[in-house]
Amino acid sequence: NMASPALLMRVVASAYSVAEKAAAIVRNVMAAGDLGIVEKTGANDLQTKADRLAQMSICASLARKFPKVTIIGEEDLSNNEITEELIEDGHCEEILKKACPAQYSGIKEEELVIWVDPLDGTKEYTEGLLDHVTVLIGIAYGGKAIAGVINQPYYNYEAGADAVLGRTIWGVLGIGAFGFQLTEAPAGKHIIVTTRSHSNTLVNDCISALNPDTVIRVGGAGNKIIQLIEGKASAYVFASPGCKKWDTCAPEAILHAVGGKITDIHGNSFQYNKEVKHMNSAGVLATLRNYDYYASRIPNNVKQSLVP
Repeated sequence: NMASPALLMRVVASAYSVAEKAAAIVRNVMAAGDLGIVEKTGANDLQTKADRLAQMSICASLARKFPKVTIIGEEDLSNNEITEELIEDGHCEEILKKACPAQYSGIKEEELVIWVDPLDGTKEYTEGLLDHVTVLIGIAYGGKAIAGVINQPYYNYEAGADAVLGRTIWGVLGIGAFGFQLTEAPAGKHIIVTTRSHSNTLVNDCISALNPDTVIRVGGAGNKIIQLIEGKASAYVFASPGCKKWDTCAPEAILHAVGGKITDIHGNSFQYNKEVKHMNSAGVLATLRNYDYYASRIPNNVKQSLVP
């Protein structure tokens, strides 16, 4: 008689299905045509009906199954009435079949913090750059990102009318990451992926100092980590405050599960305990391989300008 799966694996298995439900909500809002856009702090900081409904769905679905887990979402939503059609009760069987790493097998609900970005790349979503958009559910324990789910609602959207839309990537430290083909960037090439809509002098100075062969500018932190793990970029560099914990938690877990590394611009790791401030105020540096090469080339003036 098999012991029931460890809590962590049950949370990840549920988060997988919950992310798929959120992706369906995101696609449905777009298809219906009324995005319900509001500006939060300005024209580059938007919230849509999709952000709101997807977050309500994710948080309510996970809270119902795991009532003692702390769940922190990007959107500041008053206690909206949750309708039953927003609730996702399913889970991914495949994930439950994997053995939980020993160091996580005794985790209790109240020790987990889930960081949720219901729609990462909102600005791109409103502009129709649909492949930039991701749904992020990151799971932290002891202040560390240990598991994550990234759903791309519009993966494959340019492949024609018959294409199956969307995919879900998931990972757990000590198990690995699944749902994509791990690929390294071309050897000897320095391809930097960075922000599309939050550029400034510091961001650009930092990139120039790394002497890149190519710079890719795309929206969404989830999307940028996918560029790294699929070999399209060799480093993700963002020398500016803008990024938040819900942007980096799920991507960090997936990147670390396949041997990559993400830190702030000074090389400090991110903390994800529930008391932590939400802003990653000292920027982001991430690679799948060769982290030290890029870290050693971040200019001092950039470091001095970004205080952790």
